[in-house]
Amino acid sequence: MNKYKKLAFNTVIFAIGSFGSKILVMLLTRLYTKNINPTDSSRKEMLELTANLLIPIVTFCMADTLLRYGLDKMQDKRKVFTTASCICGMGLSALFVVTPILGLIPKMEYLKGYTLLLIVYICTSTFRSLCSQFVRVRGMLKLFSFDGILTTLTLFIFNIIFISKLGLGVKGFLLSVIFSDFLSGVFLFFVAKHYNFFHKRYFDRNLMRGMLKYAMPLIPTAIMWIVILFANRIFIREMKSDKVFLGETAAGVYGWATKVPNLIAMVSTIFFQAWNMSAITEHDSQDRGVFYERVFSAYQSIMFVATGFIIASVQFITKVFVDASEFPIYKTAYLYTPLLAVGVMFMSFNNFLSSIYVASKKTTNSFWTSLSAFSASMLLNVILIPKYGIQGASVATLSGYFLCYIIRIIDTRKLVDFKVSHFNLVSNSGLLLFMCGLAIMRPYFYVPMLLFSFLLIAVINLNHIMLSVKKMMKK
Repeated sequence: MNKYKKLAFNTVIFAIGSFGSKILVMLLTRLYTKNINPTDSSRKEMLELTANLLIPIVTFCMADTLLRYGLDKMQDKRKVFTTASCICGMGLSALFVVTPILGLIPKMEYLKGYTLLLIVYICTSTFRSLCSQFVRVRGMLKLFSFDGILTTLTLFIFNIIFISKLGLGVKGFLLSVIFSDFLSGVFLFFVAKHYNFFHKRYFDRNLMRGMLKYAMPLIPTAIMWIVILFANRIFIREMKSDKVFLGETAAGVYGWATKVPNLIAMVSTIFFQAWNMSAITEHDSQDRGVFYERVFSAYQSIMFVATGFIIASVQFITKVFVDASEFPIYKTAYLYTPLLAVGVMFMSFNNFLSSIYVASKKTTNSFWTSLSAFSASMLLNVILIPKYGIQGASVATLSGYFLCYIIRIIDTRKLVDFKVSHFNLVSNSGLLLFMCGLAIMRPYFYVPMLLFSFLLIAVINLNHIMLSVKKMMKK
């Protein structure tokens, strides 16, 4: 099987296991918006943020490192899995000491009453991540996809039990994720027989040093991306303004506005799971430049169409995924979604380009390019949110992702020489931003203009996708 067909096959396998499950997760937002008020919704977001910030620190980003080293043909998979697991174990042990102290820090009072649940949440999440990544390393992609479906079903069931039936709110959400991740980890560990790859005699100190050296730049990189995703909510919640709508409730609205763009991230993630493996395994091939060019060209076109669809139908999709019957303020969430959708699109491009850093083990480059996005986003948050409120946060996010893309498209092509169409990017991005303006300001006849703009994007890019596919099939 050639590299193109292998990438397509892996993408289909991941799509089968991910698409339905991710849609089901999106539908859970209706359950959350119906049963969790805006204030508690903000607490839920902050707890998720805290967990997502702590995970790369206490695990040293071993889940990502496990994939890179595990796919290396020169490495012993038993040593890689055992060493990565031991590193995570040491970090999680320190977590039990650190987390209770965090609750004493000003502005982190939201941890009170949730500290133990948060620790368990991080532990089970790490356990599942290691097991699922190692399943990918071993090429058991069908099992990986099946587990994705199974985990989502258990998450859905636990959410109904703990939130809808028992009314546990935020605690119910944490318990749902904990039980779902734990069951998934146990399932994969025994069904895939990971225990055959885990033993103290496989622990390798030299390998540990190499893995930690590779992972160190990934830790601040991961933290910065997470902060970019969640910092806006902190700014919106904590900043004061007499001109615009800010505060706890506004932060909750912004949180739900980010859910619809996750549909774009869903498409991206399905592909990226397969692409990351191909980028690593094909890194030393002679025609890798042509491979990157053709795949990236088709990928960009797909993302342009997906983003245009989200913007054109943003009001309808928001009504599907966000239940505003109990809290009418959620109805306004769609106004902040369009620009966030374009931002997520550029984030997806950045993830694609990051695979070059992963494959070439240039994780330091990943760090400093991410730093540019982080700095721009934080600065614009301070400037724009007091003046433009939630919409200012959307602009800051989009700007940070776009700046990172510009830097990465220049830097990565020094590592892998592949062609890109800048005209295609500019023309499509211009059309998408025009659609954003229509969806937000809603001028007279904005619906026909939105639909026409989307059809124009679809025609341009579907033709481009077909040409790219034909080239791949010839190969």
